[in-house]
Amino acid sequence: MSESLDAASSVPAPGPRTGDLPQVVSDETYPVPAVTEIEADPDPSDSGLPDDRFLDRELSWLAFNERVLELAEDPATPLLERARFLAIFASNLDEFFMVRVAGLKRRIAAGFAVPSATGMSPSRLVEALTERAHVLMDRHAGVFEEKIIPALFDEGIHLVRYDELEDSEQERLRKLFRSDIFPVLTPLAVDPAHPFPYISGLSLNLAVELRDADSGKEHFARVKVPETLPRFISVDARGRASQVIDASALSDEPRSFVPLEDVIAAHLDYLFPGMELTDHYTFRVTRNEDVEVEEDDAENLLKAMERELLRRRFGPAVRLEVAEDLPPRIRDLLVRELGITESDVFHLPAPLDLTGLHVIADLDRPRLQYPAFRPTTHHQLAPVETADEQNIFDAISRDDVLLHHPYDSFSTSVQAFLAQAATDPKVLAIKQTLYRTSGDSPVVDALIEAARNGKQVLVLVEIKARFDEQRNISWARKLEQAGVHVVYGLVGLKTHCKLSLVVRQEDEGLVRYCHIGTGNYHPKTARLYEDYGLLTRDAEVGADLTKLFNQLSGYAPKAKFRRLMVAPVGVRTGLIELIEAEAKRASKGEPAWIKFKINSIVDERVIDALYRASQAGVQVDLVVRGICALRPGVPGLSENIRVRSVLGRFLEHSRIYAFAGGGDPDVYIGSADLMHRNLDRRIEALISIVGDQQRASIIENMDMVMNDKFTNWELREDGSWERATEDSEGVRLKDLQSTYIKRQPKRRAKGK
Repeated sequence: MSESLDAASSVPAPGPRTGDLPQVVSDETYPVPAVTEIEADPDPSDSGLPDDRFLDRELSWLAFNERVLELAEDPATPLLERARFLAIFASNLDEFFMVRVAGLKRRIAAGFAVPSATGMSPSRLVEALTERAHVLMDRHAGVFEEKIIPALFDEGIHLVRYDELEDSEQERLRKLFRSDIFPVLTPLAVDPAHPFPYISGLSLNLAVELRDADSGKEHFARVKVPETLPRFISVDARGRASQVIDASALSDEPRSFVPLEDVIAAHLDYLFPGMELTDHYTFRVTRNEDVEVEEDDAENLLKAMERELLRRRFGPAVRLEVAEDLPPRIRDLLVRELGITESDVFHLPAPLDLTGLHVIADLDRPRLQYPAFRPTTHHQLAPVETADEQNIFDAISRDDVLLHHPYDSFSTSVQAFLAQAATDPKVLAIKQTLYRTSGDSPVVDALIEAARNGKQVLVLVEIKARFDEQRNISWARKLEQAGVHVVYGLVGLKTHCKLSLVVRQEDEGLVRYCHIGTGNYHPKTARLYEDYGLLTRDAEVGADLTKLFNQLSGYAPKAKFRRLMVAPVGVRTGLIELIEAEAKRASKGEPAWIKFKINSIVDERVIDALYRASQAGVQVDLVVRGICALRPGVPGLSENIRVRSVLGRFLEHSRIYAFAGGGDPDVYIGSADLMHRNLDRRIEALISIVGDQQRASIIENMDMVMNDKFTNWELREDGSWERATEDSEGVRLKDLQSTYIKRQPKRRAKGK
């Protein structure tokens, strides 16, 4: 890093309340935690609170996925979006088994598993998760078979089996099979000369039983359904198999789709000529695909991750999905060869693997989908009448810009910020964190262009971002080849904070422009994820980000921050201090409240602090999209705590921490959820919001979630979630996200 950047100074931006913030973080240090899967328990027996005050995090996650399923069940959800939610439910559950269930089983096998904070033993928890997963998967299959397929049929979208097709349609698919499918298939026999083949994770397969026409000897073979071809084949398509739908299939005329495995099964004689086909069945395997990398100072993390990704393919099986008609002899063979137990087998109606329903949900049927939505440019960033494009640095200089995605356009704000920085001759340096980004990322393109334009560019790429590891490795190499300084963070810690720092030479000296967000620098998900971000040139924020980037790229183990809370040291302690301050106010009879919006809350110490605040009389409102281990509404413990959840067309992803602050609210946004991994094993950053209007806007949005006029799920004391969709008179409640969409242009026109 250049000396000029380390010593950069800037002129404070106008705005209220920049120098009187509580110093909740000081002397940050970054100890390297032990690499372990065991999550710390703060010894609940010493808390003085009830032992049964926590809900199980894994069961709570299944409850979250059940809420996704309820969106698919809801007739008020547009039909193709219901199909999409079925696909989301299926892919969510895949990841749950690949990571959480697999990790729990691994710890049990290694002897490292310990009882959860609820006191449930690891083996009993596995049983409970399996039992619940069986119920949800059966329900999921039932919704598809009994609700979605008939509803699609009524709209002229026919999901049919191969034997239901007309002869002419079968002939068309036969030609398609010979030209586009058959060359891709590889039959694998199982006999003394051919051992049982490796079944890759999440692959859909055909178990084929055959008989030798001459000897009468029976054989078994496996045929993998290619992942490179569409999950559902359009019977009406005139193109190739890779073109699941052609232009003629995009109208409202009736169209038919058949599962790919049905087409393959109908033509198995092409794969086994001279053999008698006695039967075939579908099955699907889920494996442990979590990545474990043992790091040390001497090891190249990039190469270690590449090796681990290769090993991931051969993780142990944790789940077997089979068609209902699979006979016991084939099931026993699969169970034995895959090394799983009977409880890991899920018997489901065909077709299996409904993650492929995205193909159907993407059909061009606007009437059956959410209304089209186009994000608007934030009014502070809108071009002036005399220019085609706003100078984003001038806009930030006038005042901080609080962004609320996807309602505020990502492309005309954050993306434009980096694009202008790449070409602006006054910009000297850019520092950026990348946790996840798209395959054709304009953000990466801007960073590469900046480096080619002679600017100093530092990018911290988190190559341990789960399931995006390979993509991030590719981008890291591309950035390095372009002359970007690429680093991979601190050993033992994931870098999850969302930060961008631009250093610009201006008349008054070097000025640091910053973006701190709650979401990834991913232009595609920015249109689907609800997130907040702050663009500012505040001197204190610039100094904070400079120190933090120095820690991430060099050796700076201690730093003091003014407007940031930084994990793994400062976020938990900082939030608990603010929670305790509210409790003190309430105990004195002063107004006190706490409002959090998070993806998940698991951390026992933070939960206990919220319990004590509730006991002191603080009204605590939590908006939790996913996991919640806090038990609300318990008399004497949490009767002042309400927990609600919002799910819909956008993924609620922002993290907000707001406190009454004695009439001068403390409001933070950032990357950290209240989970052990975020608070102990990741670099996270929360930024204080100091503008009165910006704080009021965030608090207003929090209050809308808790307003009974909007649909929501509310968490009960026993861990169940109750959905509210109608008022006491049976009138449908408003949808929160739709309300934001409708009011956004009006608010922007008024400059709010």
